[in-house]
Formats: sequence, C-alpha cells, structure tokens
Amino acid sequence: MGFPLTGVKVLDMSRVLAGPFAGRMLADMGADVVKLEPPEGDITRIWGRKVGGVSGYFNQQNAGKRDVSVDLSEARGTELVKRLVAVADVLIENFRPDVMGRLGLDYATLAAINPRLIMLSISGFGAGNEDSRRAAYAPIVHAETGLVERQADLSSAFPADIACSVADTNASLHGLVALLSALYAREQTGQGDHIDLAMVDATLVTNDGMNYALDGLRRPLPNEVHETAGGHMMLAGEFRYIWKQLSEVCGVQDGLDDDATLEEKIETRRNAAHRFFTETCADRAAVIAALDKMNIAWGDVRTAADTTGLASVQARGTITEIDDRAGGTRPIPQSPYRFHNADARVQGGAPLLGEHNAEVLSDWLDMDVAEIDEWQDVLISRAADEH
Repeated sequence: MGFPLTGVKVLDMSRVLAGPFAGRMLADMGADVVKLEPPEGDITRIWGRKVGGVSGYFNQQNAGKRDVSVDLSEARGTELVKRLVAVADVLIENFRPDVMGRLGLDYATLAAINPRLIMLSISGFGAGNEDSRRAAYAPIVHAETGLVERQADLSSAFPADIACSVADTNASLHGLVALLSALYAREQTGQGDHIDLAMVDATLVTNDGMNYALDGLRRPLPNEVHETAGGHMMLAGEFRYIWKQLSEVCGVQDGLDDDATLEEKIETRRNAAHRFFTETCADRAAVIAALDKMNIAWGDVRTAADTTGLASVQARGTITEIDDRAGGTRPIPQSPYRFHNADARVQGGAPLLGEHNAEVLSDWLDMDVAEIDEWQDVLISRAADEH
C-alpha cells in the first residue's frame, strides 16, 4: 500500500509541541507536511543540541517536513498563506483563539477559499470562554487540571511540574484522531471541518483517575518503586496486593499478633517486603524469578537515555538514525505506527528555516521562477546561515 497519507497536503502553522507533533505523525504516514514559520522561526529551534543547523528538540517534532518562512505582518504574507490554503487538505495552528482572526485567517475566511479544508486549532482552554486568551503551556494546564496537585499529594512533596509535557502531547494525539476522522468524513460528504481542541479537555479526558475526583473519592495509592537486589524497580499494584502475593505465594510472614494496629501492620509488612527483595532474593535474577512467580509486572527505573538498552526498543527499531546534514547521522524516535500492509516511518530530518520556499511554491502553486521572485519581499530564508 505504501504510505497511507500519500497525497495529503498539510500546512503546519503551529509551533513548539502540541501542533508540531501532530504534523510530525502525519509526515511519518506519508503526508506532505509544510511547516510555515515566521521570520524569527519556531522558538524550539534553539532548544537542545544543534547539528547541521537543526536543534534536537525541533528535529524530533518536525522531522520529515518541508519549510517555508513567511512574514505574516505583511498583507502579502497572509495573501500567500491563503493561496497555499486553497490547495491544502489540512491546516494546523496552535495560536490563542483570536490570533488567526486578527490575521484574517479565521476558519470562515479560509473555508470560503477552500470548503474541503480541515483546520485543527489547538489552544490551552478552547475558544469562546473567559479563559480563551490566557497563555497556556503544558505546565499551566498540568496545574489547572489537577495533575500537579495529585503528584504532590501522592509523593508528599511540594507541588512541582510533572516531567513530561503530557498536556501538549495528549492534545496533539487527540487532534490527530480528530483530523483523521474529519478526513474520513470528508470522503463521504466532500465538506471540510474546523476542530476546536482545548488542551484542558484533552488532559481531563485522558486522566484515567478523573472518575475518582468527579465521584468525590480519594484516588487509591499508586504503584510504587521498590528497592531490590536488582536495583530500583517499579512494581504494578498497590502495596496491599504486593503483600498478598508475598504472603500467599512466597510465604513471607509479618509475625504480628491479631491485635496489632493498622500502623504496626503497615510498617512491619513494608519492612518484611524490603528484606525479601533485598536479602532473601540475593541478586537480580532471584528478584525477577520471585516477581514472575507472583505474576507481578515489574520495570527497571531507567534514565531516558538507558531506554535504548531495552530489548523491545532494539528489536523494533524504536530509535532510528537519520542524516544529520553534517556528514553523519543522529538518533531520533521512529514512528510508533506498525502497519501490516501500509508503511510509516520518519521521513528524514527537520528542515532549515525557509529551506523549501521556492520548492513548495512550485509544487503546490505551480509558480515559475519569475513568479516566485515576485514574493521575495515576504519570503524569509536562513537556510544558508543556519547550515
């Protein structure tokens, strides 16, 4: 089948993470994704190690895309965007809800130009409410949706942001689902659509413990990391379940009388579990054998860099190598999609700013060299400087 989204044209006007990640996944599945940047470029172009003129963070979220840089402060800049929209299937943007309107690029205007256009707008709090104009990065949404408080409560620590921008990536992936659904619907109706996706909505619906909060209940104790003879391991199941398996399967006893208090039971049983995992189990192999015998799922507490040592990561090629534009290669996460018949994979590294100005105008708008030259007042290219 080849790539499932071959022929789909995507204009990606988004920046940082929530929008760009959705565009990256579309590119992995074969869409022609053109990132449209302002003259100053996406701020993530300076995040991480720069190789071949491209930073690591920008590379991960924008791999496989082409790039045009347009000055939208000029009227001709927005005119050029409208010409690109006229032939696009999808537009992705993650400005605050009123920005596209102020640019003259709101959905009503663009849909009049291209009724088949599917527009994904990702914002922190969605359009049309009192929070709409608030600046919203992932940490802000984490705080507002209870994730920061939940982590602080469970860890008995001062509130701090969680270590992954899940509000961004959840919004991105929910946006991707909505886009693909709209593309399918368009095949039936011929009509495009506008998706108003709020990070706060995506975060709440993806919170598997939200039901406890809505029902006024305290969430059960979490899975915990245990010290073992094989290093720190995350064990699946709250401690009551772990203790039940230890006592029934491995014969670990607490030695307590029936009249022991709850506090005494907890402390004694935790100490007994610790001795079992660190002393009775003399080494890593013994720990794993005991956990497998108890049917307790376990995982090593690794650094992100150490994940490359996982057998599954190595076998599946989860981290792959791409041309680094500097005479070598650099690692990047591979597409997570594994189709039986179709293909999906990272299409190459991320583009330099304005690298494909002429190429995209030629491919999408059939402009010749002379016509492209007429747009040089709004086209920006720093490809040579960055490289």
